[in-house]
Amino acid sequence: MTTDQLGRGLRDLRVSVTDRCNFRCTYCMPRELFGPDHAFLPRSELLTFEEIVAVIEAAAELGVTKIRLTGGEPLLRTDLPDLIAAIDAVPAIDDIAMTTNGVLLPAALPDLMAAGLSRVTVSLDALDADVFARMADVKVPVATVTGAVEAAVDAGLVTKINAVVQRGVNESQIVPLAEYGRQTGATVRFIEFMDVGSTNGWDLSQVVSAAEIVETIDEVHPLTAVARSGSAVANRWTYDDGVGEVGVIASVTDPFCRTCVRARLSAIGELFTCLFASSGHDLRAVLRAGESHDALVARLAAIWGVRSDRYSEIRGAHPVQPEGRVEMSYIGG
Repeated sequence: MTTDQLGRGLRDLRVSVTDRCNFRCTYCMPRELFGPDHAFLPRSELLTFEEIVAVIEAAAELGVTKIRLTGGEPLLRTDLPDLIAAIDAVPAIDDIAMTTNGVLLPAALPDLMAAGLSRVTVSLDALDADVFARMADVKVPVATVTGAVEAAVDAGLVTKINAVVQRGVNESQIVPLAEYGRQTGATVRFIEFMDVGSTNGWDLSQVVSAAEIVETIDEVHPLTAVARSGSAVANRWTYDDGVGEVGVIASVTDPFCRTCVRARLSAIGELFTCLFASSGHDLRAVLRAGESHDALVARLAAIWGVRSDRYSEIRGAHPVQPEGRVEMSYIGG
């Protein structure tokens, strides 16, 4: 197993299959910067499915067992089940997940599951229609997204909900979302508002801390903490009445850099070793130059071997943050 400069192995690979999205979430793809004139990547620039699988096969040799498909909105990529089936055929990969806004999910579920999709995470920041519309900045009704959650649960797919919590915007939705997870059987994971990229207007005062989120839920539905295992990014709590669990991803107030085993592959083949990185490593050029599988494995090992990223740990020590960080909509969060 290849390890980085802090002794972290490479276990998870998040693969963005497109930079396009049918939502304009304010913390990810704000409309004023990603409006109708925004130039998305042309199809020719994107990695082909064969190229994506080649990277996954190389990463699997270094210890990767988990793949998460992201975007943009991954279901905007045509024939996505074909990619999932090809990934599922890689012997070392035992977990294929996808993050989606849910709009296109119900119709795609049978083909996705037949191809080998293991888990799905649906982004849902509010149940209140007005709050949802404000955050997602689309005319899609919130019932479309909740319908996707319920369709996934009913189909027997392991289903989670990701909710970004932003002070002054949707902290009122913490308990309703937690209760919705209890009702449906989907595990809700609340995410502290993060300074990914440079377009979402992040400010520390807008962060609702994990401790505050847990306290808010615990006052209504008592919780008991569960020990975080290995490289899991979410702190977990179970409900004392036995009805499900809830998680909080506290990248700002409780960084987990020391156990981070994730790399991220952009839709055009750049490998990023940190969500907060300013630049990636061009693998598309390597792939299209016809380098061998062994050469690609060596390239990945060299990139990971010099990794020392721990941005969330050192964020507070640097009053001036680095510019040009990759946008969440580009790398998939």
